Amino acid sequence: MDRRSFIKKASLAGAGAAAATVAAPAIAQRRTTWRMVTTWPRNFPGLGVGAQRLADRITAATNGELTIQVFSAGEMVPALQSLDAVIDGSAEMSHGAAYYWQNKSVGLSFFTGVPFGMTSRELAAWVRYMGGQEVWDEIYDQFGLQGFLSGDTGTQAGGWFQNELKGVEDIQGMRFRTPGLGGQVWQRMGASVTNLPAGEIFQALQSGALDAAEFVGPYNDLALGFHQVRKHYYTSSFIEPGLATELVVDKAKFQALPAHIQAIVRDVCQAEYDQVASDFYANDPRALATLINNHGVITHSHFPDSILEAGAKASMDLLSEIRQSGDALTKKTAESFVSALNTLRTRTEGTDLGFLEAREKFFKIS
Repeated sequence: MDRRSFIKKASLAGAGAAAATVAAPAIAQRRTTWRMVTTWPRNFPGLGVGAQRLADRITAATNGELTIQVFSAGEMVPALQSLDAVIDGSAEMSHGAAYYWQNKSVGLSFFTGVPFGMTSRELAAWVRYMGGQEVWDEIYDQFGLQGFLSGDTGTQAGGWFQNELKGVEDIQGMRFRTPGLGGQVWQRMGASVTNLPAGEIFQALQSGALDAAEFVGPYNDLALGFHQVRKHYYTSSFIEPGLATELVVDKAKFQALPAHIQAIVRDVCQAEYDQVASDFYANDPRALATLINNHGVITHSHFPDSILEAGAKASMDLLSEIRQSGDALTKKTAESFVSALNTLRTRTEGTDLGFLEAREKFFKIS
């Protein structure tokens, strides 16, 4: 065979192979659609938007291999039945706050917010680096679930009240919406506590079924219209210093996903934890300015010392009781939390607090 003939035949063979490659059908990707039920109203600032963005990011990052369909509060199930929907198989994911489910395990409250407890950075450090995720996994294992931090509001506001609070005597018998361990603290201080989802709080305040309520902070509270029915607003909470949201998944179904899809879900949750926190940090002060300047809201930077002192005592008593008399897993969670807090607060109070006090006192710029 001469050289010219060989090159011609080789070229034809290569073209034929290329054509065969183009013509061969692509291997179909396995595509799965999961339902996410949430405790938030649709398009709700920060939280509802964050849940939708998390779903969209998973769908985009997996190129549709795992598509997440979001059902907001009441669209598939009532807000506070979201976790049960995952347990009974009606949905594969829920997006909410772990302390909503403290009736299933008090230990879950530690992964949302503890009175006088961890800030958002401290909570993330505990969960990611100091054993928090492992004990959280143990709690949810009982229900066939797995939870991931999915957002954080930062320190929340203390709540909306009819009048300025002068002391502990002003909260005796007060009907107050507030959840979790913080709700138990307010109850020990004399309030009558109930929990309601976001969409039901305004009507309860308006009708007089509630005397006072806290939800998150200015960004959400402005959208919910609380300023229309209450004017005294305490802007710093002692019961929710770094409130986290969670994404909960059906564990068996999650583990059946390809490893790279599981990794994407974890990474998106971690990214959203920081994204939601940034959203609140940017928009809370803007919303607060609107509440003050446009709606005449009267703000108080903190509760009276007598309420803070009573709240701290009630919080310490509650934690002591949980550590002594809770079930084994709840006690384990509380011990892990307290141990981590005592380490982490040395950094927060020894470094961050000194800087913040100095900035507040000496650094004024316009």
